[in-house]
Amino acid sequence: MIRRDDRLGVLLGASLLLIIAGDACAHSRSAGGSHGGIDIPEISHGEMAVISDYRRGIIDLASRAVDTNEPFRRVLNYAEIQYSYCLWGRVPGSVTDEESPFNECAHAYLAATKAVLMAMREMPREAPAAGEIISAVDADMVRRGLALVTCQFSGEAFNTADIIKPRWSKIPLHFASMASLTGLAALLGFAVLALRRFLRRKAQSSE
Repeated sequence: MIRRDDRLGVLLGASLLLIIAGDACAHSRSAGGSHGGIDIPEISHGEMAVISDYRRGIIDLASRAVDTNEPFRRVLNYAEIQYSYCLWGRVPGSVTDEESPFNECAHAYLAATKAVLMAMREMPREAPAAGEIISAVDADMVRRGLALVTCQFSGEAFNTADIIKPRWSKIPLHFASMASLTGLAALLGFAVLALRRFLRRKAQSSE
């Protein structure tokens, strides 16, 4: 049976998650979007499914790049920021399921990742490694038959001044997202509970 303190911890974790969601919803993307930054070409649904497998390698290579310019660094920074807003790609179906409330923000960070990869083809030091990744991506696209796979966000271009956030209001309607975030809320709640117990024991031992 769950004790009162346990219930309070879980409820607190859920409340923290709802506060985060509410804040993101309050600052969600405007209808027209902002275009004061750097434009990023769209990415197809099929492309993003493959690019996501190579994302870590692409970002690592880009982070070590020496001969860079401001637009490159801004797109790279955008890719990292978008990745965190999309909960680091941890929500099931965020990349593959176009009905996921996280799918559009996944398109954004993967479109930026692809743009960074393509830019590195023109960098003398990074070009060989970037070319190898591009060849591997092309081969995977053909092998998996994803070249012509599209979705509702496949024609959407992005801009570094326009952060795309998850569609929080649709999470209750998407089972995988709801189950994942409910589990996260429970973990947060138990973490808070464990911290409270630790502090209580520490206080008692010092008396």
